[in-house]
Amino acid sequence: MTYNEATEYLFTSAPLFQNIGAGAYKEGLGNTEALDSHFGHPHTKYQTIHVAGTNGKGSVSHTLAAILQSAGYKVGLYTSPHLVDFRERIRVNGKMIPKDRVVRFVMEERDFFEPLHPSFFELATALAFKYFEEAKVDIAVIETGLGGRLDCTNIIKPILSIITNISFDHVQFLGNTLEAIAKEKAGIIKPEIPVVIGETGNNTEVRQIFAQKAKDMHSPILFADELCHPKVQTQLKGRCQEKNTQTILTALDFLRGIDTQKTFSKTLNISNVDISNGFLHVCDLTGLMGRWQTLSDKPLTICDTGHNVGGWEYLSKQLEETPGRLHVVIGMVGDKDVRKVVNMLPKNAKYFFTQASVKRAMPATEFAAIAKEAGLEGNIYSNVAEAYKEAKQTASENDTIFIGGSTFIVADMLENISTD
Repeated sequence: MTYNEATEYLFTSAPLFQNIGAGAYKEGLGNTEALDSHFGHPHTKYQTIHVAGTNGKGSVSHTLAAILQSAGYKVGLYTSPHLVDFRERIRVNGKMIPKDRVVRFVMEERDFFEPLHPSFFELATALAFKYFEEAKVDIAVIETGLGGRLDCTNIIKPILSIITNISFDHVQFLGNTLEAIAKEKAGIIKPEIPVVIGETGNNTEVRQIFAQKAKDMHSPILFADELCHPKVQTQLKGRCQEKNTQTILTALDFLRGIDTQKTFSKTLNISNVDISNGFLHVCDLTGLMGRWQTLSDKPLTICDTGHNVGGWEYLSKQLEETPGRLHVVIGMVGDKDVRKVVNMLPKNAKYFFTQASVKRAMPATEFAAIAKEAGLEGNIYSNVAEAYKEAKQTASENDTIFIGGSTFIVADMLENISTD
């Protein structure tokens, strides 16, 4: 079995959320616990940090991993979704899991897991936890897939939990109010385990949900947006990174044992130099892509995976600050609040409406019709490569091209670049 055959098996035999959406979502931890037992509870062999949240959890997870690597720890990193290669999800010190380990997982374990009918994410999580044990990591940063309470990563007992923020996304699973979503995310708060909350958006009810859950769990809690840390230079660009940075620095207060509550017993040896190096080299150290990522300078070409209302609250302001005329290659998936996002898009840009190569993608014609109702003008293209080609031909070297609207639009763009 080749690596491509192994990943194709995983993508087709187990439901993959990033491709089909709701059909891949499995509520409950039964399969996860069965897989975990089969592999000998590997996540208990190393320390973990658990990261949830609507937006920012990928940036926070990668930056924490980069800082821990800089401090000399051997660090596992489990994130989702991937953009080009499945192995992006599972890394040790920034290096992706070897292809032959993925192949071996499928070949050796399929007889066990096929009768369970697990989801793709359940299998990927089991593989990640086992691989981190085999690699003898000191600590692993684990990002939730969706929600928190019933997410299959929620079997771990971390040394620290982090919830970056709360916004509207996946409302069909998590609830259609911020309070309901907050309750699901708060499900990762464990008894007597410290928790950091990144943003509450000045929502007192959301804040109270987290505070009450922490109280019930006897868990020390810090709200990053109530604290003040000095600014830090980071390789990641964009307005949202200011909030993410405060979340990370607050988490480091716990991890280094310098929080005001003095309750964290498992302190890690992390210097200020380690912190600075991690922030400045996060993409280099961990392979992070798609966060206000510059693809070209002339014309300035940027991609970003922001895909919901919370993400576009930042992106729409950033796009107003870009040089020259703005050319936007954009598409979305149908299960997002498309109309709200469309109403946040710059009115003076030229649009190239397209769709990603996944089943969840909203047809470009449908997206363009919604955009036209909002006063946005542009043409329709059948795929990202065609849309980008036209945008590049249209833009002058002093203009800006932005590619985004969906993680999968960015994925198609990056894959197109890698195969050019």
